[in-house]
Amino acid sequence: MYLGIDIGTSSVKAVLSDERGAIVAQAADALEVSRPAPGFSEQSAQDWWRATVNAVRGLPAASRAAVQALGLSGQMHGATLLDAEDKPLRPAILWNDGRSAEECLEIERREPDSRAITGNIMMPGFTAPKLLWIARHEPELFRRTACVLLPKDYVRLKLTGEKISDMSDASGTGWLNVGRRDWSDAMLEATSLNRAHMPALQEGSLPAGTLTSGAAAELGLSRVIVAGGGGDNAASAAGLGVVAPGQAFLSLGTSGVIFVVTDRFRPNAQRAAHAFCHCLPGRWHQMSVMLSASATLDWAARLAREDDLPRLVGAAEGRGLSRRAPFFLPYLSGERTPHNDPLARGVFFGIGADTDAADLALGVLEGVAFAFADGLDVLLEAGSTVGEISVTGGGARLRFWGELIAAALNRPLTYVQGSEVGAALGAARLARLAHGGGRPEDVCTAPPVERRVEPDTALAALLAARRPTFKRLYQNLKSTFVEYSA
Repeated sequence: MYLGIDIGTSSVKAVLSDERGAIVAQAADALEVSRPAPGFSEQSAQDWWRATVNAVRGLPAASRAAVQALGLSGQMHGATLLDAEDKPLRPAILWNDGRSAEECLEIERREPDSRAITGNIMMPGFTAPKLLWIARHEPELFRRTACVLLPKDYVRLKLTGEKISDMSDASGTGWLNVGRRDWSDAMLEATSLNRAHMPALQEGSLPAGTLTSGAAAELGLSRVIVAGGGGDNAASAAGLGVVAPGQAFLSLGTSGVIFVVTDRFRPNAQRAAHAFCHCLPGRWHQMSVMLSASATLDWAARLAREDDLPRLVGAAEGRGLSRRAPFFLPYLSGERTPHNDPLARGVFFGIGADTDAADLALGVLEGVAFAFADGLDVLLEAGSTVGEISVTGGGARLRFWGELIAAALNRPLTYVQGSEVGAALGAARLARLAHGGGRPEDVCTAPPVERRVEPDTALAALLAARRPTFKRLYQNLKSTFVEYSA
């Protein structure tokens, strides 16, 4: 058996897979996000460990006893500040926290080659600007910071006692020279840090620590090796078999991602595309990222006081899309690709006296589909060749949403078995590789296909006619978002 653990935003998932790559068992434990101020998003690092223990202990004991290796994946960008005794100094600042927009500009001012080094615009979601914010607003904590770890790597520290990260997760810090797959001294200096504050680096498919006797006993495991692992999207790619150039997937989770594998470092920073290392050696990837995807539907359900998402989506589908339907900008926490605008906010447009919950839900579903289409355009502009797109994430179970997205992209979507736990499954596959389980192409294969969704011609035409209005709404409101946030 191979164990994959995914440190998500809303939960920690644990998946056991066998030598054939089939899922044998899975368990999860919930997490909560704290929002102490507008635009802030934080989480307790201790909660990650608690949820990890609960999730792993929720797996069958006999299967846990057969685990040969363990892999980790996790939400990216989270700034976990540790003191000299490896204790967290404050709650971790998460990927969807928007407080450090000014610090992003300051980092790029301090290091003019920032975009060439990292391949990315410096964004508030990244780790580096969060540390500059800490230096300015919590200087005593900054002085006491001995090490900065990403969420999954804090869990690795608890598991192994080692401070190690992998290339894909490190790519999202803003401190990595992504082309060279190494820390950048220049980028570290731009935030008054150095390599001593960083974990060691390892490829995701290679060993990166061994369980301590205490952690093994707490989890009910043997003292197995822990793979380097990956950021959640790169690990999802390994779980979905997206490992060769041109292969792609779409993640419909709390955030939304389109991920495409590249054979080399291919940045398009000007359009807010991400160019990161893959969790497998000698591979890179591009991503478009939207900060609120299925999170927008959860929000709409709370407004409608509807606790059954399939029922709400069914009502939206029954209402049917028309040229006069309300629009929705899905920027509840700001946006990355293509706008890089932490000040953007969610907007409904075209509401009338007869608008009801079904109309609003339909607008939310369509708005996310349009945002995915914006992201795909950016990747294609960057020179990516995008082939078949697999779908992962919790929102993938909502059939009508998939039909809207396929029509908005005007491309077919493929749904595979186990897609809802793609990151944890990918972590388990990285564990198998680290244990000596063969070539990535042989281990990280595509799971069996459950169904394919072809774009409906009429729906695609309707969405194409409505999309210019969606795009124009943001442009018309961009300056208003700035005024509103002042």
